Amino acid sequence: MLDHYQIQLTRMLESEQYGEAKNLLRFLLQCRGEDERHYEEWGSLLTWLEMAFPGSEDAGSPTGADEEEGESEESFREQLLNPPEQDEAYIKQVLYIMEHHPMIDQQILALERAAYIHSPEVDQVMLDWLSSDKTIHPVVQFKALQCLKKREISGIVMLDRMGEKVELDIDATPLALDDFPQPVIRILERVEAVTEADDPTLPHFARELWKESLQFLYGTSAYQWMQREDDETVDSYAAALHLTLLLTVYGSANDDDIREAYGITEPLRFRYEQACRTLRQVAAMQQSTEDDHQP
Repeated sequence: MLDHYQIQLTRMLESEQYGEAKNLLRFLLQCRGEDERHYEEWGSLLTWLEMAFPGSEDAGSPTGADEEEGESEESFREQLLNPPEQDEAYIKQVLYIMEHHPMIDQQILALERAAYIHSPEVDQVMLDWLSSDKTIHPVVQFKALQCLKKREISGIVMLDRMGEKVELDIDATPLALDDFPQPVIRILERVEAVTEADDPTLPHFARELWKESLQFLYGTSAYQWMQREDDETVDSYAAALHLTLLLTVYGSANDDDIREAYGITEPLRFRYEQACRTLRQVAAMQQSTEDDHQP
């Protein structure tokens, strides 16, 4: 479980989710039984985050001073991603990293920078790159679609995602979790409601796991399937997400208990197993990506 928390913490810091990182560090500091050096590292990191990014906790809708602090953090982030000098060399560097860097984290950072580049040539370069025969990680594809939407580019793109040829409308790309269709959100809410009583940290990890999974699955046939409005589809995917969550966090799960909790009767068994297979595929790709990044 410690390895999973460390991976989640790294991802939060890489994506500048400083409020969530601080909350996770406080939780880790309350846990007992780990090596003392871990507590020292977590404590030092928490102290630095509180000094560098005060008031960045995500606790409901910000008002007053909290809203100003949130705006300040967003302003700081934009300053990092949007330097005042954007000469030709800078633009070429960003686009080269976007297209050729072997680490997806760096490609994603380049895409975040590309969203602020003023040159119109970026749009066509990105569209040509996405539409090419090059193998592009599905999460990088999704981030590229978000970048194009932020740049107010519209139109249809054809992509190879998770082994499928899909046609996607750039304008329809979700920029945040709440932008996804309601049935997709209901799947997460179902898991959060079931897991909260067992472990108060699980809803947080369910949300992170679901966000990551959606970046892989967006636009695929599985994604289209999970948008069905019926409760049976929501329950099947929620149970599959719960199973994947427990396997990720704890390394084991009781399939019978999960099916009982979500009402997965025998007629729903095939649908549930299809959902499990889809999320296992995503988990395997995530693990492969993490292994590639190990020193």
